[in-house]
Amino acid sequence: MAGAAVAMSSCNTSKAALNNNPEGEYMGDFAAPKLATVRCAFIGVGARGTGHAKQVATIEGTEVVAISDLYEDLAMRSKRNCEEVGKGERHQGIALYFGGEDKWKEMLAEVKPDIVFISTPWRLHAPMAIEAMKKGAHAFVEVPIAVTLEEMWSIVNTSEQTQKHCMMMENVNYGREELLYLNMCRKGLIGELLHAEAAYIHELRFQMEEQERGTGSWRTYHYAKRNGNLYPTHGLGPVAQYMNIGRGEDTFNRIVSFSSPAAGRQLYAKKNYAPDHKWNKLDYQGGDINTSIIKTEVGRTIMVQWDETSPRPYSRHNLIQGTLGTLAGFQTRIALEGGIEGATKNHHAWAQGDQLQMLFEKYEHPLYTRLGEVSKKMGGHGGMDFMMLYRIIECLRKGEALDQNVYEGCLWSAVGPLSEASVAQGGTPQAFPDFTRGKWESTKALAIVS
Repeated sequence: MAGAAVAMSSCNTSKAALNNNPEGEYMGDFAAPKLATVRCAFIGVGARGTGHAKQVATIEGTEVVAISDLYEDLAMRSKRNCEEVGKGERHQGIALYFGGEDKWKEMLAEVKPDIVFISTPWRLHAPMAIEAMKKGAHAFVEVPIAVTLEEMWSIVNTSEQTQKHCMMMENVNYGREELLYLNMCRKGLIGELLHAEAAYIHELRFQMEEQERGTGSWRTYHYAKRNGNLYPTHGLGPVAQYMNIGRGEDTFNRIVSFSSPAAGRQLYAKKNYAPDHKWNKLDYQGGDINTSIIKTEVGRTIMVQWDETSPRPYSRHNLIQGTLGTLAGFQTRIALEGGIEGATKNHHAWAQGDQLQMLFEKYEHPLYTRLGEVSKKMGGHGGMDFMMLYRIIECLRKGEALDQNVYEGCLWSAVGPLSEASVAQGGTPQAFPDFTRGKWESTKALAIVS
């Protein structure tokens, strides 16, 4: 009965939100008016935000106008970084807001930036993005875009009502391998797409050392209190774009989810901290590894895994399978029916390593051809961070639609709360909300931009 009540509550929330935005306009292909100079503000400049601010400050046509953080030293560090990389008078006189949990609100009201980058704990993403849009700014939010379906609907509604972008900054969509595979899928090289595998497998127990401030100081409580896939989008975003999910061709329909026992975090805390330490007082409920299966509207399948606890190498899987071949990651490898000239004789062997050079030369994504080298020099997860930020600024200055829209950020992030509901109900399927209200079918596919 409890499980049924959870399911009914989720369903009712989605249906209620479906029709509560009569004044809004669809944002699927939205292009905002051109901005000659993009006035940028930042909320949260700790682990992620400090890198974003410094890189944005190097991009032509930007002006960093304000920075907000709880801590003065982080705000000051980021201000210095921006001033150092700015040329001439760019990024001088940056306004700082720190020392209180609501200082970011003062910043929005007083500075009125064009765009706001939000790199804060997960629970703050939605309220900050919503307030930023209401104050007239486009919002760019770290992953996930929100943690509940109610928050996601509020983000969608606010974006539609204000006609402001709210983009989740899924940087992995700008990885070299991911861009290559997107281009190859668009060219039909692996035929009709059938199945994908996506993951975020990244052992992060060391973050528990961050106990007063930093990622571990707040993220550890999510591991203890929530049981599902809490961080799905790094693996899921790219494969969703390969499949044109939410963009005319297909969309997510339902998900089933199961978690392993919760053991690793408790063992780690017991081994590394005193018995009376706060980490040993938590009741860790989140399974060490979560496996979910998504069924799409046209019948495709996507396996999504998440594990930030187990001692194993990093992986995002990044696998896309079609009727004529398979593209896979970690390690990068490709198999095509009939083989690959100069590499493999048939699809029973992977082409990998130096054998892939010819494919990269032939099918390299034109965006990577243009920006790959400078992005690698700028850094940030091998350059994908800089390329993402560069494209955001480029699209805003040209008045073009963004590479990721608000509905994609919500759809990919919805795996979090839906997987939690499915786990709690013994794997019962959960329906995805249609954040587009049926308009995904008319949304343009993501172009292979050059």
